[in-house]
Amino acid sequence: MNPITGIAVIRTAIGAGALVAPRASATLFNLDADASSPYVMRLFAAREIGLGVATLAAPANVRTALVAGGIAIDASDAVAGYLALEDGEVSRVGQAKLMAPAVAAVAGAVVGLALSRRGI
Repeated sequence: MNPITGIAVIRTAIGAGALVAPRASATLFNLDADASSPYVMRLFAAREIGLGVATLAAPANVRTALVAGGIAIDASDAVAGYLALEDGEVSRVGQAKLMAPAVAAVAGAVVGLALSRRGI
């Protein structure tokens, strides 16, 4: 499978999981299971599914730009995790649970783009 396709499939699957099981997804991200958690997770799900499906449906010359956009989004998620700790909203463990998936997504997408450019 092309790395860019893999990135898009993973993003879509993560979004689908958050859409179908928003409370469980909130727990994975160390978010309080309060009344707003499912709503927030469904917003996240819509973003992930939208970007993933758009990447899958896009012509080859647009897919790289969509993955780059995803990198920017995931990097902003990592910054949000950092700020949550700075503002006293989460513990260090909570920060790690918020930031680790975002940092991993950025790293994975950067590697995927590099492999794609090499024709792998």
